[in-house]
Amino acid sequence: MAGDAEATRRRLLHAAMEEFSARGLAGARVDRIAAAAGSNKAQIYHYFGSKDALFAAVFDGIVERTTSTVPMDVEDLPGYAGRLFDSYVEHPEVQRIAAWHRLEQSGGDDTALAASRLRSIEESNRAKVEAIASAQADGRLPTHWSPQELLGLVLQIAAVWHSSVPEFDDLVTGSTHEHRRQVVVDAVRRLLNR
Repeated sequence: MAGDAEATRRRLLHAAMEEFSARGLAGARVDRIAAAAGSNKAQIYHYFGSKDALFAAVFDGIVERTTSTVPMDVEDLPGYAGRLFDSYVEHPEVQRIAAWHRLEQSGGDDTALAASRLRSIEESNRAKVEAIASAQADGRLPTHWSPQELLGLVLQIAAVWHSSVPEFDDLVTGSTHEHRRQVVVDAVRRLLNR
């Protein structure tokens, strides 16, 4: 029975990722999520409590998957940026859900979504900032940016091709995956003056 419950929960999370990726929190409908998962709305509320909490669970899963499959290496921030770029190509829903998360959080209210932000993103970013600060303190990374600024720049460079508007994408239609990845890696390398 526990296996069935876990399988149902996984199906709901997968269906919710697809729905939230396409429509965000406000536009998503729990009846569509339930139907896509071969489940019902009651199970969503049983396992997650609310649509906000379901979005939070999806977002936490994305953060956990990304941090475990693409760990930051302060000894190779250009390579880290390249691996992040690869993961965004492989999982385009990550950047779409991250964009929805930014939009949904603009109100800053005390919802399950806000709790998710505190639990997953802040813990992940705090650990990365501490690792960068340590590497800066012992001379392994440059100090002309704060650890927070350096992390922000690396993350934004890694996502540059995945967070642009369609009109910009039209300008770079001929560039290959390999070329775009190399631009990301080279930009971070130059950021570090390497």
